[in-house]
Amino acid sequence: MTGDSFDTVLAAARDGDEHAFARLWRELNPKVLRYLRTLAPAAASDLASETWLQVIRSLAGFSGDEPAFRGWVFTIARNKVIDAQRRDRRRPQTRADDAVLDALPSPDDTALLAMENLTTESALALIATLPRDQAEVIMLRVVAGLDVAAVAQIVGKSAGAVRVNAHRGLRRLQELVERAATAGVTR
Repeated sequence: MTGDSFDTVLAAARDGDEHAFARLWRELNPKVLRYLRTLAPAAASDLASETWLQVIRSLAGFSGDEPAFRGWVFTIARNKVIDAQRRDRRRPQTRADDAVLDALPSPDDTALLAMENLTTESALALIATLPRDQAEVIMLRVVAGLDVAAVAQIVGKSAGAVRVNAHRGLRRLQELVERAATAGVTR
């Protein structure tokens, strides 16, 4: 921490000083969010909120220096991820009905060809395996239905870069789908 010593800031936060707690939060929250985004991208913000609520509840019981505090906060974050994964496993998973998808008209579109015969869950799981730029562009273009200009503005890239990322991502998705179909036939 810059300025005041960690011990001073921690003691003030324990005593209810909102500004002191805000300093702790500002110092660690970006790192906590990045960590959570690698473990649970879809729930990172919610899990970060749960983490900080737990920190607030348990702050009086913490003892240690700044490195110990960082480790403690990240341990709480990791436990929140594990708890969320356990909750998700207990919830019944719903699957898209392929018969409904088969009845829909299918224009000759690269995105639809790449995702043909896939459930929504498996398509999203495949998209999640792509590099982040490609996955984000595909989600915004195909799933959200936004045009290239809107996606370019959202992601802060040129329209050409959006088109390239979409093309590369869709080509990779098509390869993954073909590989999965081939593996299914040979089993």
